[in-house]
Amino acid sequence: MRIDIISVAPALLESPFNHSIVKRAKEKGLAEIIIHNLREYGLGNYKQIDDTQFGGGAGMVMMIEPIANCIRKLQSERKYDEIIYMTPDAKTLNQSTANTLSLKENILILTGHYKGVDQRIRDLFITKEISIGDYVLTGGELAAAVLVDAVVRLIPGVIGDEQSALTDSFQDNLLSPPVYTRPSDFEGNKVPEILLSGNFPKIDDWRTDKAYERTQEIRPDLLDENS
Repeated sequence: MRIDIISVAPALLESPFNHSIVKRAKEKGLAEIIIHNLREYGLGNYKQIDDTQFGGGAGMVMMIEPIANCIRKLQSERKYDEIIYMTPDAKTLNQSTANTLSLKENILILTGHYKGVDQRIRDLFITKEISIGDYVLTGGELAAAVLVDAVVRLIPGVIGDEQSALTDSFQDNLLSPPVYTRPSDFEGNKVPEILLSGNFPKIDDWRTDKAYERTQEIRPDLLDENS
């Protein structure tokens, strides 16, 4: 998979992509992540990328021309399966979306700033809009990092035990059950006996029951989606 990211602040993305699982994916050649500085496409001597909004109002808006020029340059080099805009006024990222995107070959992500981008960019170029929650960040870089991490870890071969990703929270619209490791007894707090029994069918049933219980308590809305 190749992921291109258009950013006003590329330095914000350096650390998230150079550690842990995303770094491993890059080293294995399973994911290529290229960050493009929008300033390089800015207008005039000052490389302008934003301007005041028509109709008045507080806040600057990212201009259409620098973004369009950048996107068209990248499109001339390859075909993108999705061109994604990270913005709080969009559908919230979920596991199903991450699963779907993990099957793509080329993805282009545009990160927003200020009051957002000129609407015509969204109308002309964007194929999918994604939010990571009902709140506003200073820029879309951190949101893009969240999306990339959620997607890249699902690419076959990235995680050593691929079965692990299939049992994560939200894969079946359920939260994960409790997990335990050694010691089995910590200051009188013991691991449930069923997990020590070696009876794997019963252990699976226990985990399923606990997943439903935890989901019912914390995120009952997920169970509504299952019905």
